[in-house]
Amino acid sequence: MDLFDKISKNLGGPIGMHQKWSHGYFSFPKLEGEISAHMMMFNGKEHLVWSLNNYLGLANHPEVRKADAQAAADYGMAYPMGARMMSGNTKHHESLEQGLADFVGMEAGFLLNYGYQGMVSIIDTLVDRNDVIVYDAESHACIIDGVRLHMGKRYVYQHNDIASFEKQMERATKLTQQTGGGILVITEGVFGMSGAQGKIKEIVDLKSKYEFRLLIDDAHGFGTMGKTGAGTHEEQECIDGVDVYFGTFAKSMAGIGAFVAAKQDIIAFLRYNMRSQTFAKALPMPMVMGLHKRFELLKAQPELREKLWLIATTLQKGLKERGFDIGNTNTMVTPVFLKGDLFEATSLTRDLRENYGIFCSIVVYPVIPKGLIVLRLIPTATHSLEDVQRTLDAYSEVAQKLKDGFYKEKNLELA
Repeated sequence: MDLFDKISKNLGGPIGMHQKWSHGYFSFPKLEGEISAHMMMFNGKEHLVWSLNNYLGLANHPEVRKADAQAAADYGMAYPMGARMMSGNTKHHESLEQGLADFVGMEAGFLLNYGYQGMVSIIDTLVDRNDVIVYDAESHACIIDGVRLHMGKRYVYQHNDIASFEKQMERATKLTQQTGGGILVITEGVFGMSGAQGKIKEIVDLKSKYEFRLLIDDAHGFGTMGKTGAGTHEEQECIDGVDVYFGTFAKSMAGIGAFVAAKQDIIAFLRYNMRSQTFAKALPMPMVMGLHKRFELLKAQPELREKLWLIATTLQKGLKERGFDIGNTNTMVTPVFLKGDLFEATSLTRDLRENYGIFCSIVVYPVIPKGLIVLRLIPTATHSLEDVQRTLDAYSEVAQKLKDGFYKEKNLELA
């Protein structure tokens, strides 16, 4: 059989199967203009945007823009040339990773070129075929793909269910007693789809009962959670119980790349054994210097985090007062759960965008069960209370239309 035959028969796979009608609008939409709460989209129409992880509003902070431009002028985009191990290391890379490690309460850190790639590679490096992985069922795709690379056993526990976690830990413990391996537990600090915090503290407390090491993916928690923004483990007051901490720059830092932090010997091992970093070019200097500035502002301007939480709490309070189901979120991530089929979901979303000028992420089957619609809102420090009120009013109207069957009409005409 020709390799491409199966592709032509299944164009797009489970998510991309709708690409013929969704591409460029529901998937791969084009955002134009300055990154902010208000951007131009769909033939030049301005939209109120709730889909950017620019939590602290650093993407277009004037000091960040200045630092980015100056670093590009000073170094160009090529420097340093080569992988960190061979010829691409600098004092600026090292000072950034150590500063990040100190901030999240770890001994040492290591910069990663990309968050997704980084998490996959961390998992692959930490475990061998004799070890067992125990992970949350709703873990991000980067964790799932890292686990898939594991040549040993892995057990999944029900999302944030400690009873289920213990059941899997008992299985893992019994198996490692036979293989002589260890156990790596993986969860997230903040689950990006539901907004729920991972049960980090409860898991840490079980270290007295089971022998394991804990890796947390705190992509959404770094910079947003905890009294200083150090992360969800700070929020839950269990920093010392986390063995390996992973954070990205793509969210609160409004950049690209990631970092991993742990004890000195663990970072030394990762530094010399993570193939995705050993054989990849180092982060370019403009990114590194720009990240230094972002990190400086993250620590020095707590008012940015305070503004984020003002917007998030006001939005969530307003949604609940209007009868919306926002699940179990206890972070800034705000999902709104509605009931409807795919046609209703797309019609409702199109109505929000075209007639209300509001852009947010839509999540439907197969990501979530059939019959459910999630409209996910990402509050940021760039949003205003006026933006919140406008969104609450719009959501109330479209929810009523959905209830009345308005979006079942196949010839929905949009103004």
